This record gives sequence, structure tokens and C-alpha cells, in this order.
Amino acid sequence: MQNPPPNQQGYGYQNPYGNPPPGGPLATPPGGKTSMGMEANLAALLSYVLTWVTGLVFFLLEKENRFVRFHAMQAVLFGAAWVVVAIVLSMLGIMLAIMDLDLLWLLFSPVRLILWLGFVAVWIVCMVKAYQGKMFRLPVIGGIAENIVNK
Repeated sequence: MQNPPPNQQGYGYQNPYGNPPPGGPLATPPGGKTSMGMEANLAALLSYVLTWVTGLVFFLLEKENRFVRFHAMQAVLFGAAWVVVAIVLSMLGIMLAIMDLDLLWLLFSPVRLILWLGFVAVWIVCMVKAYQGKMFRLPVIGGIAENIVNK
């Protein structure tokens, strides 16, 4: 009889000391329908479409599927974080315009563009990962979303 490869569960092998499976309590695959009658991966994808708006709708309407609730809450927090960043960047831009600092304004504009493109890239990655049925957690926001869903 061959031993299973390292880090894989084989027949008769268990997690040491009764630890939960890797990935935490939300690591279960999303499969099946939600309480709203949609496929879980589609509902998770749609929760990101308008960030905090659709995220809030799906978080409030979905009562059972933790996969969808996690992605919906992550979409809410991601959208809220982006709103805060956009407000700060707008205020900074206004201050630079008022102070008539043209050189800093010219340097600031590409920074705003790079941040916006980064937001769009992360937003698209979140939607793709949700549709693939993966528990993609953003560094800080994902942990907060998981804590809220687990309450």
C-alpha cells in the first residue's frame, strides 16, 4: 500500500489533533442553489457587480448559503473601502488645485489612475474567483467579512 502524497488526505488519515480542514469554516464548496433559487457561484458573482449596492442586497436576501454571504459582505466592504479612497483622493486633488501646485497635480494624476486601475483589476479578480466557486479573500477585508458572516 502506498502512502498518500504529503498534505493530502488519504483513507484513514485525519487532520492532526482534530483540527478543522484547511481554509476555515467557509472552505466548503458552494455547489447547489441558494435560498433565493440561484446557483451559488452566480449569486456570489452578481454580489460584486455594483460592489456595495449589490453586495448589500445579496447579503440581506441570502439567509443560508455562507459562500454567497461571504462574497456579498466582501463586496460591501470592498466597495465601501473604495468610496473612502475615492473621497480622500478627491479631497487631495481639490487641495492641490486650490493651492495652485501644478507640478504636484501632474504627479498626482497618474497615481489616481494607477489606483483606479488597481481597483478595477481586484474587482474583476473577485468576480472571476466567485464564479469559479473559490473562497478568494482580500487581505484585510476578507477576514472582516468572514468574521461578520460567522456571527
